[in-house]
Amino acid sequence: MQALSTPTMGILVREYRAVGGIQISASHNPPSYNGIKLFNESGRVLPAGDGKLVLDAYKSELSSFPPWDELKTATIISDPVAAHLKLVLGIVDEARIRAKAFRVLLDSNHGAGSILGRELLTNLSCQVQILGGEPDGKFEHPPEPLPENLAEVSRHFDSDKFDVGFCQDPDADRLAILDEHGKYIGEECTVALCLKQILTERSGPIVTNCATSWMTKILAEKHQATWLESRVGEANVVDRMLESGAIFGGEGNGGPIDPRVGLVRDSFVGMALVLNLMASTGQSVSQLVGSLPPRFMMKSKLNMTAKEMESKMRLLESHFKDAKVDRLDGARFLWNDRWLLLRASNTEPLVRLIAEAPTESEARDMVDSASKAME
Repeated sequence: MQALSTPTMGILVREYRAVGGIQISASHNPPSYNGIKLFNESGRVLPAGDGKLVLDAYKSELSSFPPWDELKTATIISDPVAAHLKLVLGIVDEARIRAKAFRVLLDSNHGAGSILGRELLTNLSCQVQILGGEPDGKFEHPPEPLPENLAEVSRHFDSDKFDVGFCQDPDADRLAILDEHGKYIGEECTVALCLKQILTERSGPIVTNCATSWMTKILAEKHQATWLESRVGEANVVDRMLESGAIFGGEGNGGPIDPRVGLVRDSFVGMALVLNLMASTGQSVSQLVGSLPPRFMMKSKLNMTAKEMESKMRLLESHFKDAKVDRLDGARFLWNDRWLLLRASNTEPLVRLIAEAPTESEARDMVDSASKAME
């Protein structure tokens, strides 16, 4: 049985006109967190309402399971990545990228991303070195593509020259990027760079979640594109994209969504769009990052429940009297050039505090000020 990335699962559901799909994946978590992602017939992860119906039915034991001898036959797909590859290649200038023969380091960390990653980069005539290319789940470093987990990957730039490093999470729906010096540029920059490429060719609404950097907002406004926000979570972003007819969306955790390919966060879309941007501008990754709007984000975690968080809201509202309060997801305090978000985690028993501002010191001051106000 071949490992399969989460975005590829979404493509195959549509390609084979399936009624749905089930992806077994721990995502960016260690193997002990293994779980499932459910897809509907349109090839997207189930929205919250449909997911609740499935969960309620499971808990109520309403489903009946047929005995083994009544199961339908299974079909083995001989080339499960072909359709996905074709769609991703279709959104970029293949010839222009091939002419550059980019040197690429791909870190798949023994997840599912190496299968299509190798095919995609080879098709684009990249000189590729793959780390963790065997998709056996035996991770060589902690699986979430964060800077502290990619230190060993960055060291490969000390002995070899690469134009870019692409680092996937195990189910390949998130992409972190290293510049030509091996420097981690931040997951927030992944979606911003993709959007920078998209807006040079297309126009239309853009959707990101409310915890994503305002780099996307500033880029959209520069190109006179409508910029919209959703609650945190891929399904919420996709809901808003479908409502608005968006041409692009994503989440700041390195998850671009291009509806021309699929309605799932997709690291392969990210790689292709960034390579296209490098080829079309002739600029290095560090130069492209330097051209992005200057934004700095600080994050903190608070040991409190969602109920306790609500009781702290009044303290913050009194403390930040000059801010507009948005309750789209948790509580976000908005100023003209910065924001502070407090929201309960969907995956852990804690509350996340996120701030973004034009400078690092301003973002840090907001986090410190909010933390003290809630003591």
